[in-house]
Amino acid sequence: MKSFTLAVRSIACSVTACVLALALSPGPARSEPAKPPPATVPLPPPQPPARPGDLLPPAPQVTPLPPERPPELAAAPDKEAGQGNRPKRDAPQPEPAKETAKDAKETPTTLPDAPLPPERPPELSGDSALALKVSAPDDTACLRRLERLGARFEAAAPLGNGQCSAPRPLTVTTLADGVALEPAATLTCRAAEALARWATEVQVAAQKEFGDSLKSLALGGTYVCRGQNHDTDAKLSEHSFANAIDVMGYGFAKRASLKVTAAPDGSPEAAFLASVRTGACGFFRTVLGPGSDAAHGNHLHLDLRERNAGHRLCQ
Repeated sequence: MKSFTLAVRSIACSVTACVLALALSPGPARSEPAKPPPATVPLPPPQPPARPGDLLPPAPQVTPLPPERPPELAAAPDKEAGQGNRPKRDAPQPEPAKETAKDAKETPTTLPDAPLPPERPPELSGDSALALKVSAPDDTACLRRLERLGARFEAAAPLGNGQCSAPRPLTVTTLADGVALEPAATLTCRAAEALARWATEVQVAAQKEFGDSLKSLALGGTYVCRGQNHDTDAKLSEHSFANAIDVMGYGFAKRASLKVTAAPDGSPEAAFLASVRTGACGFFRTVLGPGSDAAHGNHLHLDLRERNAGHRLCQ
């Protein structure tokens, strides 16, 4: 029994010695913490290919330096060097001008005499300058047409009074079908032809409305040197150029004559006057009569005034 106890103690001592030995023995070395992997550095973009030599920009031109100053013109060193380009005290100063601006203003500059203009030609002075220069028209074809229309006329002397003129007027006494002009009319050939053609329309209207024939036209005036509507300050009337006619009335073969005036509505006279007035617009460029204005209340004014774009005035 005693030997068994000793054996147990011996085993216990051995176990204790082993535990102490393990406790006193150095343990394994501690490892350091792992470092993070280095960050990835981005690579630079690839470089473009080199530009061909023939596409390279030209080299900048270098401005050449000025030539060196000749020795004889170089500034001589002196004591005042470094004080800038200050003028020396003994340098001569420019003398002031003897003549002042005031003196120059008071002394006028003598200019050469300008030549006088030439004298005005006599034809451009006085009444000759006021006369309207109108070249005579070629009425050869117009005169033939007027003869075929049955008109009776003769050439008159040229008319001229200042700006009023008619180079080749005609004295017309009778139109087609023996229609007399009372009094005779002084007209240009164009105006006489327009009147003769219109008179044929008047003859048709007389037969339609009255069953009668037109025998005469009572005229108030043809060539008269005056302004429009007898106004001295107005533009010249076409009467001033023998290019207008004032018709005062109509004479017939059987019935009484008819004056140009307002007629009762619905009457044959009103229908006749309206018809011949409307027909006149086909031959003349201006037609004015009763109702147009106060100046044309008792006659029919017919003329050939030229207007822009062939405009006609029919009122």
